[in-house]
Amino acid sequence: MIDAVKNRVLVIGATGTIGSEVVRHLRAAGVPVRALSRDPAKARRQAGVEMMEGDLAVPESLRPALRNVATVFLVWTAGPETMPEVIARIAASARRLVLLSSPHQTPHPMFQQPNPMADFHAAIEREVAASGVAATILRPGMFASNAEAWWGVQARNGSQIRWPYPAAASAPVDARDVGEVAARALIDDAHAGGDYVLTGPESLTHEEQIATIAGAIGRRLVQHEMPPEEFREMMEGVASPVVTEMLLNAWRASVGIPAYVTNTVAEITGRPARTFREWATDHAAVFQPASYERD
Repeated sequence: MIDAVKNRVLVIGATGTIGSEVVRHLRAAGVPVRALSRDPAKARRQAGVEMMEGDLAVPESLRPALRNVATVFLVWTAGPETMPEVIARIAASARRLVLLSSPHQTPHPMFQQPNPMADFHAAIEREVAASGVAATILRPGMFASNAEAWWGVQARNGSQIRWPYPAAASAPVDARDVGEVAARALIDDAHAGGDYVLTGPESLTHEEQIATIAGAIGRRLVQHEMPPEEFREMMEGVASPVVTEMLLNAWRASVGIPAYVTNTVAEITGRPARTFREWATDHAAVFQPASYERD
């Protein structure tokens, strides 16, 4: 029988894309899960998950959620002001921390473009290191799910896809794989001190990713290169200028260079990482018009 106090995991960011996958994998493993939300009443209730209210911007609010937890999964969703106090509270309450960060240390042009997000992740990691808590750092690259945000609307509205830097390559990683790796890192103390870059199993350009989606949905998608300035205009009101420039700089630096690919997902989970084709097949509906019927 599992000792709830000894094994309980607190998932901070439990309602997000990665956090929800972490919760799912932990529950499948029979691990007691406590999920933190700024508004538990609005969070989707899950069997066997203890929902608690807390806000990273208000460190004192974390006190009840941190009581009697063994490990903590952290996705930072607040500003930098409270970071030192929150990390200190986690270090004082839990024996281990698994932090979702980014591959800003990876020696590949895509990840070496200066940007505030990389600086922010580096600052969190410094706080974690200074706290003395045993930590595991997860560094996922580009997510496969970005494809829905990038090309979903255009694909649903027709067959024309406009996008910058079609020859820019990445190795899209499936959020389900990241969630499983995180869950295993939370459960197994052997991952304490681990620093893992997580990618999909293959390097694919934007052009190849769109072609893969077309194959998955059984419908032709015609690609056109979008000038960076048009992309900036399209992203106004959708993403901050900082994020827009971060993406453009990363893609510009990646043209003609194979993506950085690791085998970490397979090494930790014991099975191959999901391919982008698998992701596109599983999510084909998000690229199809509501009225579309396959021949």
